[in-house]
Amino acid sequence: MALNVNVNSDFTIQEVSDVIRSALALDERVAKHKKVRYSYLCGKFETKYKMSSDIFMQKFESGQLEDLDKYFDWYAAKKGLDHWNKKLNILSGISL
Repeated sequence: MALNVNVNSDFTIQEVSDVIRSALALDERVAKHKKVRYSYLCGKFETKYKMSSDIFMQKFESGQLEDLDKYFDWYAAKKGLDHWNKKLNILSGISL
């Protein structure tokens, strides 16, 4: 997939490219940090409840588990992990 970038004529392509690379690198560092954090949280739940987060999500979303606060915390952690994994996958596929 191609992406077009419109550049203000006051800046060179190199300047714009450098800013975009820097922004992408920062976003990648944030995403990696968030992924580690959410992985840690999911791991704590997995150990405590002796169930993988993927199995938990299947059971939770199908209504097999009670609506308890602890499960909503796990649900949020797993959704966060999935979000940051997706973001990292997108970022890893970008080349300038």
